[in-house]
Amino acid sequence: MFDKILIANRGEIACRVIVTCRRLGIATVAVYSDADRDARHVRLADEAIHIGPAPAAESYLRGEAILDAARRSGAQAIHPGYGFLSENADFARACAEVGIVFIGPPASAIDAMGDKSAAKALMQQAGVPLTPGYHGQRQDADFLRAQADAIGYPVLIKASAGGGGKGMRKVEASTDFDAALASCQREAQSAFGNAHVLVEKYVERPRHIEIQVFGDGHGNVVYLFERDCSVQRRHQKVLEEAPAPGMTPERRAAMGRAATDAARAVGYIGAGTVEFIASPIGDFYFMEMNTRLQVEHPVTELITGTDLVEWQLRVAAGQPLPKTQEELHIHGHAIEARLYAEDADRGFLPSTGTLRHLRLPAADAHVRVDAGVEQGDAISPYYDPMIAKLIVHDVDRDSALRRMQRALAQCQVVGVTTNAAFLRRLVLTDSFRSANLDTALIEREREALDVQHAEPDAADWAIAAVLATQPSAPAPTTASAWEHNDGWRLCGRTPRRVLLQHREQRRTAVLHANDDGWRVELEDDVIAVSGRADGRCFALQVDGRLRRGEHVVEDGALYLFGEDRPLRFELHDPVADADQTAAEGGGLLAPMPGRVIALLAEPGTRVARGTPLLVMEAMKMEHTLQAPADGTVQGFRVKAGDQVGDGAVLVDFEAD
Repeated sequence: MFDKILIANRGEIACRVIVTCRRLGIATVAVYSDADRDARHVRLADEAIHIGPAPAAESYLRGEAILDAARRSGAQAIHPGYGFLSENADFARACAEVGIVFIGPPASAIDAMGDKSAAKALMQQAGVPLTPGYHGQRQDADFLRAQADAIGYPVLIKASAGGGGKGMRKVEASTDFDAALASCQREAQSAFGNAHVLVEKYVERPRHIEIQVFGDGHGNVVYLFERDCSVQRRHQKVLEEAPAPGMTPERRAAMGRAATDAARAVGYIGAGTVEFIASPIGDFYFMEMNTRLQVEHPVTELITGTDLVEWQLRVAAGQPLPKTQEELHIHGHAIEARLYAEDADRGFLPSTGTLRHLRLPAADAHVRVDAGVEQGDAISPYYDPMIAKLIVHDVDRDSALRRMQRALAQCQVVGVTTNAAFLRRLVLTDSFRSANLDTALIEREREALDVQHAEPDAADWAIAAVLATQPSAPAPTTASAWEHNDGWRLCGRTPRRVLLQHREQRRTAVLHANDDGWRVELEDDVIAVSGRADGRCFALQVDGRLRRGEHVVEDGALYLFGEDRPLRFELHDPVADADQTAAEGGGLLAPMPGRVIALLAEPGTRVARGTPLLVMEAMKMEHTLQAPADGTVQGFRVKAGDQVGDGAVLVDFEAD
């Protein structure tokens, strides 16, 4: 076994690899960019080496810098994680040339499976079923559109070298093909350095089922059963579970055989995933093979009782697989949810900022949290905005689902917007609860998933008013009146007036402190509140009911994390509000830091609401900004290639 390895990655997966290495007594070396100087994976590793500026192309994608760090540290092997260089055959070869073990498959297997077009041809020779489509080398737009027309719409354009939903678009009609192709190629070139795409028939109501395979250097190949990754948004997985609901033993065996046949066809060694599209009638088609560890690998670990990172290390060190196919069994059910810094209200745009407050569910026998950040860390615009993966496990799917609902309810995040509320609604949809799964589930459940904001009741308003007047630190232990914030005056306590706003609703609360607590006047309501509010924690009794939780005051807002759902109240200063005037005019603002890719309208053009005006790239994905209303594009303040900050004015726009 290795004494020291270097982890050529960052965030959650780097932290995940460190956990296993610590258990095995293996020293770890982290690498970091300028943006990650104080990142969690750097703090956890035994050593850390700087490799360049914040952009991935200048740091985590620089193979020579990674190898130099490995040589300087004396690392015997490199674990690439997922993303970045994990599926880069040239990097795997470069490791071998300098005598450093690449903890992954041989470069020949990466080459064979890394190009989706070539992989399809190889799988056809191996007898693995394929989706109808064009997987050749010609890339001119007219030819590809003709292929799509012949296949029949809808079709799926996919980056040949890609993954993670990048460089992928569903196209409904021939008239939409050219624009979708150009966007896919730009995104693929940016993310993978390769603009090559393939075109496939889009299978209606497909399920995305993948098989975890593992091979060693002694000729052994096994599969560790399947994961259902059908719940996706923009071809990116949102929820994953294992085993796949409704999977029969016969179908599992057939898919397992196809997956291991695919692995053997390329002499596969290490962890890999063979992904299939499954039709409603039970047919399945090879989609691609990811020659690395998957983001969703924890659900497989929980149902099989294995540590796949340990398997990777042992196989890379030349050891045989720890278990045979006959020794692998399924135990219970596991579900994973990806907690991202993204705004469901704004089309899931990434959210950046510092995690001023972060509380995630406590890990136990049924709940696992794989996080790449801690409170105080930043979500930057340079990398994937994942905060953590929440993974639950129980004896069956219904039990695991209840644990996931509770785990999501326990997430507390201040500083960035997250998808936690969206995930809670998602796991409660009829389709997910009944396991009516396919890749269109989110679109099908759009009505249930559309933003549904919890409205505070009178008790919530009263609690928020009380907490808004309390110090952020625990109550003082001295008897000095000057250290209390309770309205005490020489001639008696003075009422406190608090102006709160939740979304569009404003309410004024008048607080009267007394020996038992507070009497809160909310227009027509008078509410008695008593109990403790020490620091961020509170335990307050409101009209005979005990309400417990935490609160955070940050940037003029109070965040209330109670027993069921989080609430955000803006704290208003009436004097400041009186002096504030509304901004006149209109403009389209940058929703996040990023780079302008293309301008899609001419100055002076009248457009309808929803018309695409500009394309930005941020966090390795393209985002199209649309006209907010019917109106006129007066002009652009940016040009293609400009780097812009969050909130920058991009377009001068006059609404009708």
